Amino acid sequence: MVLRMIGLAAGGAVVLAFLLAAYASVKSSRIEAEHPPAGRFVEVAGLRLHYVDLPATVPQADDAPAILFVHGASANLNDSLLAFRAALEGRHRLIFVDRPGHGYSERGANPGIAAPAAQAAVLAALLDRIGVRRAVVVGHSWGGAVAAAMGVLRPDRVAGLVFVAAATHPWPGGVEWYYRVAATPIVGPLFARTLVMPIGMASRDAGLKSVFDPNPEPDGYTGKVAVDLLFRPPEFVANAEDVFGLNANLAIQSRRYGEIRVPTTILSGNKDSVVYEELHSGGLARDIPGSRLIWLDGVGHMPHHAAGERVVTAIEEVVDLARGRALASR
Repeated sequence: MVLRMIGLAAGGAVVLAFLLAAYASVKSSRIEAEHPPAGRFVEVAGLRLHYVDLPATVPQADDAPAILFVHGASANLNDSLLAFRAALEGRHRLIFVDRPGHGYSERGANPGIAAPAAQAAVLAALLDRIGVRRAVVVGHSWGGAVAAAMGVLRPDRVAGLVFVAAATHPWPGGVEWYYRVAATPIVGPLFARTLVMPIGMASRDAGLKSVFDPNPEPDGYTGKVAVDLLFRPPEFVANAEDVFGLNANLAIQSRRYGEIRVPTTILSGNKDSVVYEELHSGGLARDIPGSRLIWLDGVGHMPHHAAGERVVTAIEEVVDLARGRALASR
């Protein structure tokens, strides 16, 4: 009798897992149909990257830098596109890219791609591939770690840096349990293919509220930035690998920030509940010579939405400084 009950329970678990996996597959297809790729694709460093490239429509000097936007964790290029396109389109060449494994960019089989330095190398190769000689790199949250890595590793491609609520230094403590589980080999993909979609959809709105807190979420944000793409199993695992490994990667990477010599502005809300603003933004201001730190009063982890005009102004100022430095070096 006991063995029969165990067998029935095991069979029920298998059936439930199958049904959950089927739901995740069908739901993923529907999400992709509702939120198709916004840009174009290019093969870079063995990966198929998805990006949006908006040209400048006003005359540009030959040495005018483009602006490259690097999104954070649990996101895709649509977040930056929503925040910056209307304010900057036409005035500069704007490049928005899905980091490897996010949105519609391929992840690849290399486990090392979870490191900010590895993703920085991919984005530098993208700039090479699409003919961008120099760019001001704007990194939000996890994307700030990639921007910092580009500043250290590819100074030939970086004209300036703008950090927005960046995660750039090792911090005390760990990460949420679901990142740890999803980043675990074998167990992680199984978890992502069965439980992530229903749990993620149920907790999405509360999660977004906590990310924007104390500021309101922009109207229609969920649909405009295609938040639900995150809950597709492969992307959720990629995101978890990025977040789970970040602390260890930053412990190594942050030692080299003193090598950065380009115009740098750091923006951080003083009400950020996602990253330790004093540790990360304060650490950048301490470590990068000549950098400027701007505190945004009453702003949380999404300054590019909550204080968009101030962030745009800071980007324009760094672009101007980069142009001035280029002229001085002639």
